[in-house]
Amino acid sequence: MSLPPAAPRRHLHTRTIDCQGYAREDGLFDIEARIVDTKTYPIDEPYRGLRAAGSHVHDMQLRLTLDTDMIVRDIAVATAHAPYDPCFTVEPAFRKLIGAKVGGGWRKAVQEAVGGTRGCTHLKELLMPAATVAFQTMGSWPKKGEAPPTNADGTPRRPYFIDGCKAWAADGPVVQRLYPMHYQPGRSA
Repeated sequence: MSLPPAAPRRHLHTRTIDCQGYAREDGLFDIEARIVDTKTYPIDEPYRGLRAAGSHVHDMQLRLTLDTDMIVRDIAVATAHAPYDPCFTVEPAFRKLIGAKVGGGWRKAVQEAVGGTRGCTHLKELLMPAATVAFQTMGSWPKKGEAPPTNADGTPRRPYFIDGCKAWAADGPVVQRLYPMHYQPGRSA
């Protein structure tokens, strides 16, 4: 399915976000994310001067190193292109995320560490798709014959993603088929 046809228009700006997940040889995981902004026209910036069409307005990267419990064990950020000098000085604030858990409470931890004037808006924004990529990288369907995770009392553990979106509604057909033990007919999330 595609978007409906657009009204007549002129392309002005492109933002590209690229995220990749890696399993490291030491048992940890690296999640790398990069954001690049470009304009389709020349722009005269107050600090960098005249910039050609296609020049990078922003080019920033980060790497989250996570353990199997989704705890941040290290973080690195790098700014190759940014319009202002202070943009290149934010890494110390991001290091305050070491020890935080990607999952419930992640947005709050990010806001406390790098929100407002403590960090960089664009690098902060990258932490959200990086978190999603961490789940995609580190999580997977159970292998054939593998028992599903259980609670301490031996009951099947409810996957964190149930009720996280329309497809994974506890009363929907996907949960009914793939996780019948967690299916709750007639319940709206």
